[in-house]
Amino acid sequence: MGKKTLLSVLCVLIAAFSARAQDGCAPVDLTDKGQPIEVERLQDYTPVFDSCRGQDGVRLAIRRLVFDGQSFLLTVDPQSLDTQLERAACLSCVETSDEAQETTRLMRVLHADQTSTRPPALVNAGLIHGAGAGVYVTGDLCPSGKALDRAFIDDIAKHTPGAPITLAISGSWLAHHSADFSWLQEKIRDGAITIDWANHSYSHPYVIGLADRQNYLLRPGVDLDREIFETEKLLIAHGATPSVFFRFPGLVADPSLLEKLRERHLIALGADAWLALGPAPRPGSIVLVHPNGNEPGGLKLFMKYLATGKMPQPFRRINEAP
Repeated sequence: MGKKTLLSVLCVLIAAFSARAQDGCAPVDLTDKGQPIEVERLQDYTPVFDSCRGQDGVRLAIRRLVFDGQSFLLTVDPQSLDTQLERAACLSCVETSDEAQETTRLMRVLHADQTSTRPPALVNAGLIHGAGAGVYVTGDLCPSGKALDRAFIDDIAKHTPGAPITLAISGSWLAHHSADFSWLQEKIRDGAITIDWANHSYSHPYVIGLADRQNYLLRPGVDLDREIFETEKLLIAHGATPSVFFRFPGLVADPSLLEKLRERHLIALGADAWLALGPAPRPGSIVLVHPNGNEPGGLKLFMKYLATGKMPQPFRRINEAP
């Protein structure tokens, strides 16, 4: 084969690869032109742990699903912790293990010893304080009969256009607040805010008056996999990408739950400034409020700290915290 012929073939291959990348190998959105699909169309949703090579380098697949006969993978960048949904056909994957990935940032975070930074109790399981200056703003969307506090989101966007917020969403909240969720997605598209979607379980079980060790996800019969996966599936069906962060309802867990969460390659997210309970934010704080209508006092405190300059700046993405 002559040089000119070889160059022509290479050019065709490069063009074909580029077209393929633009066509089908970019991160995918399974919605119907922005409209949510029925979650039942997401079949065979299962945990995996594969090392995958694609056009963006090496990524780790943590979930596999089938949609309309095609396989898709939820993948995470092991260094940046960013997630995306990708076509399995666009990746070359082999099964891997935590030991094989031990030098990655994801593994270091998952297996970090956090006993020195958390109280010696069941409460506040997981990462409770972030690195560096500023704060990490997180809001919990627990099941609620009240509407989303849109004014709070708008106030943050006015203060810092494009501000990063982590919303820990329960599947039950999403199932009953589709209009509020669509509004949040519109804010993202407009560039008003940036949202990382943490998992807050599906049902967020809670019985008033029960001790923590018998409550929340420690209730007898709770299926942690179902609580995780049903929420992830709902997010995907609505065109959002689940992150690798999971916040336990009530911030309550025990060693067994934490180990099961690590097995699903999710990072437990706590907080050291749950504003409605009193602690003021400091540099590096993971701030917790509830914009689901159930805790207006925490939102008022947030805005008070912001107005008086007592809220450390800047707002940071949760991926930067560990």
